[in-house]
Amino acid sequence: MTENELSKIIVDCCYKIHKTLGPGLLESVYEEVLYYVLTKNSLRCERQMGVPVTYENIKMDIGFRADIIVESKVIVELKSVEKILPVHKKQLLTYLKLTGMKLGLLVNFNVELIKNGITRIVNNL
Repeated sequence: MTENELSKIIVDCCYKIHKTLGPGLLESVYEEVLYYVLTKNSLRCERQMGVPVTYENIKMDIGFRADIIVESKVIVELKSVEKILPVHKKQLLTYLKLTGMKLGLLVNFNVELIKNGITRIVNNL
């Protein structure tokens, strides 16, 4: 399955979750539910996966934790904030570069319409 095919499934799942639960819950709630729904759809997912970072001779076992990685192809970074800031998009792009993945979805569940809370971030896709 391609990154774009996975993206469509992930976005559809986010829409259903948001329609059912609405905005205003903790990020951890949306993460738990999204992980459940994605795995229920037979997608291989990893939650809070520690990703190592290497700088010159220094290797840090955990440089950051990805909220959800789907099929080792798409990073899903979840938020439940009033407003997505430019730094959130830059962070996700950095995560993509460090992992070599091509697609990330920044999903803010704290919006009235979920379509306004989803941002695609690409790294050489």
